[in-house]
Formats: sequence, structure tokens, C-alpha cells
Amino acid sequence: MNNASILIADDDQAIRTVLTQALTRIGMDVRSTGTAASLWQWVERGDGDLVITDVVMPDENGLDLLTRIRKIRPDLRVIVMSAQNTLLTAVKASERGAFEYLPKPFDLAELVQVVNKALMARGEGRVPAEKSEISEEELPLIGRSPAMQEIYRVLARLMATDLTVMIAGESGTGKELVARALHDYGKRQKGPFVAVNMAAIPRELIESELFGHEKGAFTGATARSSGRFEQARGGTLFLDEIGDMPIEAQTRLLRVLQEGEYTTVGGRSSIQADVRIVAATHRDLRQLIRQGMFREDLFYRLNVVPIRLPPLRERKEDVADLVRHFLTVAQKEGLPEKSIDGAAMQRLTEYNWPGNIRELENLVKRLVALYSEEVIGAAAIDVELSESPAAAGEDVVDRSENLSDAVERHLRTYFAAHSDNLPPAGLHDRILREVERPLIMLSLDATKGNQLKAASMLGLNRNTLRKKIRDLGIPVVRGAR
Repeated sequence: MNNASILIADDDQAIRTVLTQALTRIGMDVRSTGTAASLWQWVERGDGDLVITDVVMPDENGLDLLTRIRKIRPDLRVIVMSAQNTLLTAVKASERGAFEYLPKPFDLAELVQVVNKALMARGEGRVPAEKSEISEEELPLIGRSPAMQEIYRVLARLMATDLTVMIAGESGTGKELVARALHDYGKRQKGPFVAVNMAAIPRELIESELFGHEKGAFTGATARSSGRFEQARGGTLFLDEIGDMPIEAQTRLLRVLQEGEYTTVGGRSSIQADVRIVAATHRDLRQLIRQGMFREDLFYRLNVVPIRLPPLRERKEDVADLVRHFLTVAQKEGLPEKSIDGAAMQRLTEYNWPGNIRELENLVKRLVALYSEEVIGAAAIDVELSESPAAAGEDVVDRSENLSDAVERHLRTYFAAHSDNLPPAGLHDRILREVERPLIMLSLDATKGNQLKAASMLGLNRNTLRKKIRDLGIPVVRGAR
């Protein structure tokens, strides 16, 4: 838009000059200043069609100035720049009504594009979101890399919405931290945040776990139990590892997303679903769709706003900040105060981190706990990384684990997923069904679908086996193996 009046406030003369030249070149009328006071005088006088301001000014914080601008000229578009480059800066800029937040150093072509977009959108207005009370010290996400900056900007735009979000990323990249940030900074921050790990719940328990059940709904259901949708009412429901959700439970979840209501297992009355859904996965859901293991229609319902979390090897410039953060956390937890020297930090930065941030966090805790020196050097890092199973790209599998140990391990994960709450009633019968199903399926596979042979091998009456096949919904294909 030619002849538009742009007001620039930044205490860096070089930046003001670059911006002025770039915007003048495309026909803008530009005025610049190094103080918030001068900018405020222009705005108060009614000057300018658009404001571009830095956050750190010599006489006033740019975000505080933004609040004052919004009060007297709510339709004036403001673009905020900052070298602080944290999630909190992006969120506060969005909360206070900024049209866009750009981290420094910024791409000049992108800024010009944002300026044109802002001028075209004048008069629409933007309602500031409810202000967050989280401090800089409580930031859930660490990193100033370009990859993280883009995530901060996306998250800031989502805070005032209830849009469903799908977070994709390798294990250990911090998917739950992103989900918590969406909740803690968002419009539902006063409601509960309820996390469900779909991979930790046996398939027979998932519907009861999500939607609850009524008394007498199944054997062992001696009382009504609320599900995670009910527990998360007014807040956020985080469905972690959504790719591990059984296909039958996907159908029920899809219906909830389509209709906005659900019924408990054994219930008849509909209950309104008042939650924001955030899902996460480390798996390729499109590949699962092609394999018939994930519903395509559910994928599009969940994938309204996709966020890809980069692995740590794609944001190595964040390693040093993460290490310092984990050292501080370890000290707060009562471990000795330690630091990492330059050579050691270089080793950590060069490593590829197949286990991502979780692997880095565990390594830092181990270094602090096991090494006596106050300043940890490169030799210690070399020892730890060379001994790491992940360094060789190997999966760690305990091949001596027996069936009882495996069941116990899975049940411990399941109980841990409930934190301080207890699983729904009827757990004993549902766990037995969960073990029984693969046992019968594999037995039928081994006997090529011959139920008489399978019953004999299992030590069951043939009629009993038939009933179990029917009750458990097990497909039988004669002669298949």
C-alpha cells in the first residue's frame, strides 16, 4: 500500500536505517525514533497507519507501550520486534494485541511482507487475550533457534483459540511441554490439564478411560467412574501417542469431535464435551492411514493445526541453553552446583542426540550426580557419550524379560499414567481380557484357524473357546497363517 505512514521505534540506529530504506523503497512514508516517548507522541496525535516497535527501549518496555496504544487507538496495527526471542515474549506480544511478532535478527523480505499484510488488514482489530501470569523463570520451552522461533509464533497465535492441535515429533522432543504451554498460556489456563498416554492403556480399557462408565456397565464396574473427558472439563485434554489408539476407539473419538458430545460406557444420556483437544504422536500417521491402522477422517479432525517439533540435531544452537537450564534445575533439586567448560559444551553441541532433549536432560543429571569436579570437561562427556546405548543407534531390549515381567512393566506404566488417581473400577477383568485376546489370536494363527486344535492346546472346552472368540471380537480365518 503506497503512501502509508509507518512509525518505527528502535534504539538501534542501524536497524532504523535499514527499515527506513527498505520501506521507503516500496513507497512508504517512514518516520523513526529511538525512544518510546517520541513514538507515543506521534500515536497520541493520531499519526501513522502502522507501528513497528522493539520491545527493549531506553525509556519504556515496548510491550507496555503496546498496551497503551491499544487503549487509545485499538485499530492501529503494531508489529513487535525483539532480540529476547522467548516463548514468553511471543505470547505477551500476542496477548497485548500485536499484529505480528518478529524475532531479531529478522528477514527483511519477511518484514516487508508482514507490513503489507498488516496494512491490508487495517480496521479489523484484534482482541487482546487474557494475560498470562507465568514468569520468565517458569518458561516451559527453552531455545532461541530459528526452528523454535517459528514454533513460538505459532503457539502465540493459538493461545486465544480452542483449535485442535496435532503435535508431531520424535520421542524426547518435548511434545507434552508444548501441549502444556498451549494450556498454561491459553484461554483455558484456569481449567484442568489432563494427559492420557494412549500407548500405556490396554485396548479394552480405552473407552472407559476416556469416557467413563456407569455402574454395572461391565463385570467389575461396581460404581460410576468419570472418564478423562469429564475430568478435563473446561480445560485441555492431551492425547499423547494418538497413533497407538485402537481403531475401534478411534471411531468413538471421531464421533465426539464431530458432535461435541459423548456418552459413558453403559450410559444413555449425552454429555457435552467441553475440552480443547491437543494430540501428539511420534509415528507417521499418514503411513498408518495407508496401512489401515488409523482413520483418515479422524486424522483431519485432529490435524487442524499441525506443529512439528524438530529433533535436537536440527536445533543444535539450543544445546547450550538447554544444558544451562538442566544444570539450574538439578541444583534446585538439591544436586551440587556444576558447570560445563567450553570444550565439553562443544562435544555436546556436535553430538546428534538420537534420544533428543530427554537424552540430554538425563545426561546432565548423570554428570552432576556422578562427577566430583565442579567444572565438567570434555573427557567426562566423551566417556558418557561413548557408553550411551543410543549413541550406537541401538534399541535397548531386555531379552531375558519373561511374560510376568513384561506384564508388570506395562501395568506400572499404566498406573503411573494416572498420577495420583486410580484407574477405573473393573481393572482385573479388563486386564485378563487384554491378555486373553492376543493369546487366543496367536493360538488360532498357530493352528491355522482350527478351533478344535486351538482349544486342545489352550486346555479349554471348544464351546468355551467359541464364546471367548465371540466376546473378544476375534476374527477367525480358516487356513490362514
